[in-house]
Amino acid sequence: MKNHPSHNKQIASLKRVEGQIRGIINMVNEEKYCVDILYQIKAAKSALVSIESKILENHIESCVKNSLKNKNDVDKKVSELLKLINK
Repeated sequence: MKNHPSHNKQIASLKRVEGQIRGIINMVNEEKYCVDILYQIKAAKSALVSIESKILENHIESCVKNSLKNKNDVDKKVSELLKLINK
């Protein structure tokens, strides 16, 4: 596929999540309290959901809107989104 939007704005957030995951691994290795580990996991999941939402919004605003020029492309984009939602 061509002309994908840039998701570079999400790099900093992804790197923060990466750091959170490393922190969770350290907490597990250090046998920290279960609830403390779970709070960190929830925070990382929440951050990923936020990033996912921003990338999806960007996809809809660019890729899906651009596909409206061609019926076959629209069907393909709708199918892609439905597969994504149903996972």
